Amino acid sequence: MLIVITYDVETSSADGQRRLRRVAKVCKNYGQRVQNSVFECILDSTQLVLIKSKLLKEIDVKKDSLRLYKLGKSWEGKVEHFGIKPSYNPEGILIV
Repeated sequence: MLIVITYDVETSSADGQRRLRRVAKVCKNYGQRVQNSVFECILDSTQLVLIKSKLLKEIDVKKDSLRLYKLGKSWEGKVEHFGIKPSYNPEGILIV
């Protein structure tokens, strides 16, 4: 299923900057960055539980915000892209 993860981490402190880097690193391990604090991830239910657990360990719920949008398996008709960054197929081949 396609999961969109967004986050807003308070970065006015050194600790906040570290949290931001750690949150981004967790997300990079599971999906593709599509904007600064937005990732699209193709996950199964086990991976979703795992990434949610990891992200909740990284953020400070009193200072930061984390959102997970579950677009499901039939996500293709729910996503539109406009603008300069080229779109990509999250289920396609990824060359690293």
